[in-house]
Amino acid sequence: MTNLFRKKSKLEKLEEKYTLLMKKSFETSLKDVDKSELIQSQADKIKSEIKRLSLNSHS
Repeated sequence: MTNLFRKKSKLEKLEEKYTLLMKKSFETSLKDVDKSELIQSQADKIKSEIKRLSLNSHS
């Protein structure tokens, strides 16, 4: 219950956004491959940001 009111970290927000984009990319791929690839590239940028943040936090 204490997690209910806890603010999400930037890393958690990015992970959530990445997951949503990947889901959207998959759903879109069934209809429009080009649009799906565009969404996928956005998700890849977020994934690289997640990696960068997680490496900085472990250093």
